[in-house]
Amino acid sequence: MILKQLYTKCLAQGAYFISSEGEAAIIDPLREVQPYLDLAAENDSKIKYIFLTHFHADFVSGQVDLARATGATVILGPNAKAGYDYHSAKDNEVFQIGKLSITTIHTPGHTMESTCYLLKDDVGKAEALFTGDTLFIGDVGRPDLAAKSTLTTEDLAGHLYDSLHNRIAPLDDNIIIYPAHGAGSACGKNMSSETSDTLGNQKKTNYAFNLTKQEFIKELTTGLEMPPAYFPENVAMNKQVNTEFGDIIKRGTSALSVDDFEKLSIQDDVLVLDTRGVSAFAKASIPSAWFIGLKGQFAPWVGALMPDIHQKIIFLAEPGTEEEVVTRLARVGYDNSLGYLKGGVEAWEAAGKETVSIAEVTAQEFINGIAEGTIVNPLDVRKPGEYKTSHIEGVPHFSLDEIHHNVRELDGNKKYHIHCAGGYRSLIYASIARSYGIENVVNVLGGYGAIKKADTSQITLT
Repeated sequence: MILKQLYTKCLAQGAYFISSEGEAAIIDPLREVQPYLDLAAENDSKIKYIFLTHFHADFVSGQVDLARATGATVILGPNAKAGYDYHSAKDNEVFQIGKLSITTIHTPGHTMESTCYLLKDDVGKAEALFTGDTLFIGDVGRPDLAAKSTLTTEDLAGHLYDSLHNRIAPLDDNIIIYPAHGAGSACGKNMSSETSDTLGNQKKTNYAFNLTKQEFIKELTTGLEMPPAYFPENVAMNKQVNTEFGDIIKRGTSALSVDDFEKLSIQDDVLVLDTRGVSAFAKASIPSAWFIGLKGQFAPWVGALMPDIHQKIIFLAEPGTEEEVVTRLARVGYDNSLGYLKGGVEAWEAAGKETVSIAEVTAQEFINGIAEGTIVNPLDVRKPGEYKTSHIEGVPHFSLDEIHHNVRELDGNKKYHIHCAGGYRSLIYASIARSYGIENVVNVLGGYGAIKKADTSQITLT
């Protein structure tokens, strides 16, 4: 038996490859299918089944392209309906992969089609449970993401409790839990950075197994932050046939001349995205560009901040990362990349085009400025939970997630000093604010992490 977890940090997502006796299965594949084809070839296996634990909200899965490339059968859980060929699995249905078997365990709650898959070895011993978003390490899936459900969030939380306690808890404590996500995903509230664990340990340490049903429902439905706006769009895409991934890559990696890039950049329906590092963007970029750096949580922030999933995008990238940019955009359904600036900012400047920069200050300069009264408009753009845990007294909260609403409260005639946790999100906020006419923005290097390490005796951290 070969079992491999393919973990993608940007999405905090785990896909799985299983093979035996020349047959293989993939669970929750990402949109780019070549890694799975390569794994199958390396292990002399033919992909027989593609299992989806549910219709994912946070990324577009690759079952259609993978089935087209391999002839594999797509397996969806009970209640799932899609616009492509698939097998609708029954609860407790068994699928053979070489000498292994995978059993469907219907576990509604996160969504009503949510299904776990139990892997057994050649003698019928349960080895692993692939739990999707039903059970994470240290957490469970949020119950408010079911698209167009007639059930309330409380109803779904109740179903999830029953699934956990009646379908999963009775399984052998020694089986390994392999979830679809880890820390950093918006599909749960507080999941662990670990990406697998025994069921027995989860039953001891995961709150979900140690509350009454009413306590569980209250815990699960309290303090939920608004899910990113792109989530329903991705659910819809995962139910239909989408543009082939190869076609998206081919179009999106077109090298655009300075003139062609400029012509596109002034069109109302085209967004310029700068995906380079924080220092490069702060030093010089194109005036209309939004910054969302590839080296951060790129895809989730694209989905959270671009209101239109059909947005046409042209971009700047570090040389050699162009395909990665298009891939990571497509993972969350932003398929309309039109190309990148050939030669980058250097070519833009060489052609005599205008560039802009963003001023930066150190954490200590920021603290001193607040204390001395020379910095009068500081902003904290972290998430609500981060701000609530600790912040500088008197510094208002303007969450990046809500920028398209809260930026309207800012005054284009004032200077704003912006900080997040580490300096990445604050630069995103500054770049988008600039597109709203808030041009006098200063980024705080190192963010709140650097602030806490500096001399804070002049201010109060609450």
